[in-house]
Amino acid sequence: MKNRKPTLSLLGIFTYFSLIFTTAYAQEDDAGKSGKVEATYLKETEQLAKNRQLQKAFQSIVAQNKRNREELIMLTEIPAPPFMETKRGIRFASMLKEAGIDSVWTDKVGNVIGLRKGKKRNRTIAFDAHLDTVFPLETDVKVKIKGDTLFAPGIGDNTQGVVMIVSVLRALEEAKIETEADVLFIGSVGEEGLGDLRGVKYLFTDPKSPRIDSWIAIDGGGMDYLRTMGLGSYRYRVTFKGPGGHSWGAFGLANPQHALGSAIHYFSKSADKFTRTGARTSYNVGRIGGGTSVNSIAFESWMEVDMRSEIPENLNLVDSILKASVQQALLEHNAMKRMGPTLTVEIKKIGDRPSGELPDNLPLIQRAMAAVSYFGASPKVGRGSTNSNTPIAKGIPAVTLGRGGKGGNAHALNEWWYDDEGYKAIQVALLTLVSEAKIVNP
Repeated sequence: MKNRKPTLSLLGIFTYFSLIFTTAYAQEDDAGKSGKVEATYLKETEQLAKNRQLQKAFQSIVAQNKRNREELIMLTEIPAPPFMETKRGIRFASMLKEAGIDSVWTDKVGNVIGLRKGKKRNRTIAFDAHLDTVFPLETDVKVKIKGDTLFAPGIGDNTQGVVMIVSVLRALEEAKIETEADVLFIGSVGEEGLGDLRGVKYLFTDPKSPRIDSWIAIDGGGMDYLRTMGLGSYRYRVTFKGPGGHSWGAFGLANPQHALGSAIHYFSKSADKFTRTGARTSYNVGRIGGGTSVNSIAFESWMEVDMRSEIPENLNLVDSILKASVQQALLEHNAMKRMGPTLTVEIKKIGDRPSGELPDNLPLIQRAMAAVSYFGASPKVGRGSTNSNTPIAKGIPAVTLGRGGKGGNAHALNEWWYDDEGYKAIQVALLTLVSEAKIVNP
């Protein structure tokens, strides 16, 4: 099925127009650039794809289509915000076991890991999708089906990715494909929001975790877009605190809300000038709060700030602009007070995602692009904030593959996805994985 629009539903007029006027898979990533695949890797991939066992695995993926859809709905309806992925993780672990892996465990932070041993065991390839979604626990995640379209928070990002991990495993088992390298099938935790990539960070810092030589993640949208560069970010919670009091009777006390407003103003003006030139850099005050009533001077006022940049140097500079702006507001409002104690401020880092880039000629990236090309698409490479950030920053070969199908409104309550040849993205993932792990011929 091609060029078919999602079915209009009771989600309403707003949802309908958002589907029309937003591009599929509007992401936080850049637009990407055309990837150049070397002839050597195109030939290698074409030869590999002719393997009878691999052809059988491709057919297995197509045959799993109905089951994958059912499991996508089932997993989507298990809430999994960051730090609360346990229930979904338990179900994912059972799916890995049902698919044929005996060695499945959950590590200290909640990552679910299945080990499929290779024949040589000389290398280890990680194959990952994050279990968590961006939505809080109380969110209604019941899947609504309208025609061929599935509507639910998290249906695409990244529940479809989790389903793909299991589908690839089933295909390998059914086709009896063995690899030289070990493969870790991973459902990781804490990719979204304040999870701050905690699952993948743990995998690369815990001495008890298996050594990982290559990293393949599933996240993002179309199967043609590969994330090979990490978009670094810092996140802060800034809190001004003061004595608080009645808006009339205690007037003249230093006011945390006013100080916060000034800090945002100074930060926005300075950051705006800084980010207009040079490497792409962004800043955003995403949440603010504080105060008890309209006629009370607040005891505290807070904001949460997100800053991103293509290069670490710019990220550090916009970070310094934020801190200078906060201090400027603090000094100014303490100087304005007419009575009472001074304001204090706490600047707490709540997120730190590393940046980095890998060359396009890296074998893993070439194999991923060749796999995309084999299935008839033109590969693009770009920058994103995904689980691949950590290995990329460490110089470990890594790539994030797309989920395929068609979808949109990620991170919104009216997120949607439908299966427009979604099996192809799973086949791309399988081909990339087997290329990197090296198939063992019978």
